[in-house]
Amino acid sequence: MKAVVVTQPGGSEALALGERPLPAAREGEILVKVEAAGVNRPDVMQRQGHYPPPPGAPDILGLEIAGTVVALGAGAARHKLGDKVLALVPGGGYAEYAAVHESNALPVPAGLTMIEAAAIPETFFTVWTNVFDGGGLKSGETLLVHGGTSGIGTTAIMLAKAFGAKVIATAGSPDKAAACVRFGADVAIDYRAEDFVAETLKATHQNGADVILDMVGGDYVARNYAAAAPRGRIVQIAMMNGPKATIDLRPLMQKRLVHTGSTLRPRSPAEKAVIAEALKEKVWPLLAAGRCKPAIDSTFPLADAAKAHARMESSAHIGKIVLTV
Repeated sequence: MKAVVVTQPGGSEALALGERPLPAAREGEILVKVEAAGVNRPDVMQRQGHYPPPPGAPDILGLEIAGTVVALGAGAARHKLGDKVLALVPGGGYAEYAAVHESNALPVPAGLTMIEAAAIPETFFTVWTNVFDGGGLKSGETLLVHGGTSGIGTTAIMLAKAFGAKVIATAGSPDKAAACVRFGADVAIDYRAEDFVAETLKATHQNGADVILDMVGGDYVARNYAAAAPRGRIVQIAMMNGPKATIDLRPLMQKRLVHTGSTLRPRSPAEKAVIAEALKEKVWPLLAAGRCKPAIDSTFPLADAAKAHARMESSAHIGKIVLTV
């Protein structure tokens, strides 16, 4: 089968379309003929040599797919041959076929294209487990999400609004801030021109945000503490400004804050299955009803994965970038 391989760690030019053996569906797994695959920041990090796949995962890039079930492994009974599914995979998405544990695949919601379906797993799984499970966001609370026009950011805005929260989003330009508002944010902050701490406090009558979803890290850690409400929860999912920070612990103690974090890719299929079931129960009805849907920035053929990565690294995108197979 054709698959995107990394010839050597480096820039987007390191991606090439090559041949790999067809994966087999092992016990409890399904084999999916991939029609579309989402592009995510961890793919870029893996290409650069900074994010190796977990043990047992393919070295082919790609963490989310949508396609058709073409084979069932021993004991796999959740899906039938010919079913249209989307799936969270630990690797192997940038290919014509991918194997995945049946519990980490879900039916494509009614009314969605396969491109839209492929844009769901990584972002929706991440937002659900971090904002709603880890952060405990409730109706009536305020969510501050950094990077509001990223795939994660647009998803967080839409889901938080769907579940009754107020949303404040940061973005890197006036145009991107305006896009956050179109996606449902109540307040959008151009972090290059405005102080997100001051603007968050202003928008919450000086109370602060109840939950903060942060993918920046570095010097944002202390600023998040300042922007958080009493008993606020800060959830760390990435560290684009670096993994280290010098902070004053007094706000953490005085406000009784919780600063937690997580990764998704290394989790077991069983752990991911719990998130999948929650999404199927809570979020799939919203998708089927059209109350939220993934925001698509652009699509590229599988052979142009290097162009897709260049688009992501430009940070010009708004929403998801998807490869078509």
